[in-house]
Amino acid sequence: MARILITSAIPYINGIKHLGNLVGSQLPSDVYARFNRALGNEVMFICATDEHGTPAELAAAKAGKPVADFCAEMHAVQADIAKGFRLSFDHFGRSSSQRNHTLTQHFAGKLAEAGLIREVSEKQVYSNADGRYLPDRYIEGTCPNCGYDAARGDQCENCTKQLDPTDLLEPRSAISGSTDLEVRETKHLYLCQSQLRDKLDAWIDSKTDWPILTTSIAKKWLHDGDGLQDRGITRDLDWGIPVKKGAEEWPGMEGKVFYVWFDAPIEYIAATAEWADAHGYDDSKWERWWRTDKGAADVKYVQFMGKDNVPFHTLSFPSTIMGSNEPWKLVDFIKSFNYLNYDGGQFSTSKGRGVFMNEALEILPSDYWRWWLLSHVPESSDSEFTWDSFQQGVNKDLADVLGNFVSRITKFCRAKFGEEVPAGGDYGAAEQAVINEISTRLAAYEGHMQAIEIRKAAAELRAIWAAGNEYLQAAAPWTTFKTDPEAAATTVRFALNLIPFYAVLSEPFIPDAAATMLAAMNATGTAWPTDVATALGTLKAGDSFTVPDVMFAKITDDARDEMQARFAGRS
Repeated sequence: MARILITSAIPYINGIKHLGNLVGSQLPSDVYARFNRALGNEVMFICATDEHGTPAELAAAKAGKPVADFCAEMHAVQADIAKGFRLSFDHFGRSSSQRNHTLTQHFAGKLAEAGLIREVSEKQVYSNADGRYLPDRYIEGTCPNCGYDAARGDQCENCTKQLDPTDLLEPRSAISGSTDLEVRETKHLYLCQSQLRDKLDAWIDSKTDWPILTTSIAKKWLHDGDGLQDRGITRDLDWGIPVKKGAEEWPGMEGKVFYVWFDAPIEYIAATAEWADAHGYDDSKWERWWRTDKGAADVKYVQFMGKDNVPFHTLSFPSTIMGSNEPWKLVDFIKSFNYLNYDGGQFSTSKGRGVFMNEALEILPSDYWRWWLLSHVPESSDSEFTWDSFQQGVNKDLADVLGNFVSRITKFCRAKFGEEVPAGGDYGAAEQAVINEISTRLAAYEGHMQAIEIRKAAAELRAIWAAGNEYLQAAAPWTTFKTDPEAAATTVRFALNLIPFYAVLSEPFIPDAAATMLAAMNATGTAWPTDVATALGTLKAGDSFTVPDVMFAKITDDARDEMQARFAGRS
């Protein structure tokens, strides 16, 4: 039994996320977690809400609530939506937890001891109209490189050039639009990532199995331009983790908090500790996942994230871990994803364009969304959600292939043999051919899942469903029943046995439908198949079953058009 630690990039607290956010980390990580549990591996699957930084303060102010109250409410909302999508986190934590306060301050102290923290006097933009320092991304202006008039103070989205706020032409506050800005001097702490560049470079070179997307982004940050830069880890904000060296005060840093990028990934560890606390366990229970001197050396640690998060997880968080000189577990595999676009454009929260997670669940059950998103996950390139594609995926894959198979065979058996598995004779050449095909496809499916090639795994799973449909169509028990009832009974028994088999294989992708199939066949608890022929003999003659309700309703053209119009957004 392997031990698998899985973390999904933690969603920001300032609002409900759209389907692109869902498929960029949480949903693929859930599939991988479910698959490994089905194999009998010990899994720790962690996520949390990312609750610090200026966006949280601004979202709370807009809602007219204290930031702590706002974050608590939004955490509950996001946790509820995660349950709605059947995301099987072992713990869904909060970066504002006391555990994360303590661990973040601990790491900062260790980094300081190692000489990897330096104090920098820097000039920072202050907005008189807003009465606050402005983080880089809350300053907008004209890019000096390409002339784009909505560049942010950290990067121009148009030409991708990294910037400092003082580089911008005609800068303004992104909060109020005010140009009444001034530059003030303030002191901050920097993590000396540049001192770890060679060590990080060698570590990344050792990860020969990582996706090209992951390593190419990391290498770009390591070597382009002046190479890996030191990075500020503190901010002049009220909401966040106070800057301390462990439990000690940090002279000159009074009133400052750690920058959200620094404390957020530490929450992976903290959330595992929160899990232990919630179950009344002592620290050894979470340390065995994270401390290589406490049992984590044999853990496989896999991270899931969108490509925008790759630099923080390949460079910054590893710098924190390595620089502490403590035996913390480093990630073994980083699965990164491209972007999911929406119907010819991009998702837009401000314009209400695209489908957001809460709205999706109001329209259709989670399995519909899970299947389409996972079968179109943006692994090798960006992908696009369109309502035509969604309709086809639901109607052709779920309704016509899987749902139709289950409905046809259970209803036919009930009509001709009653609600129990008929006996018939031994399996013959037709059944053996299906067993052979499915055995080959199951091996491919498992290989893709182990390699975290989600789209390829989904394609194999659909092909396994289709094999049952093709068998049933060719065997035509509704015809053979008229002349050879025993042969028809054999076909029916074999086909009924495919239902719990399909359920177990499908559970990582469509867990609700899988549960429905298992319950209908009275096969709850069926294990992952190690031999297809044996698995397809699970249901015996005389075993009872029920005919499930329609598993997947088709999406009509009218319904598709209505949904497309509803989520087109404002211009």
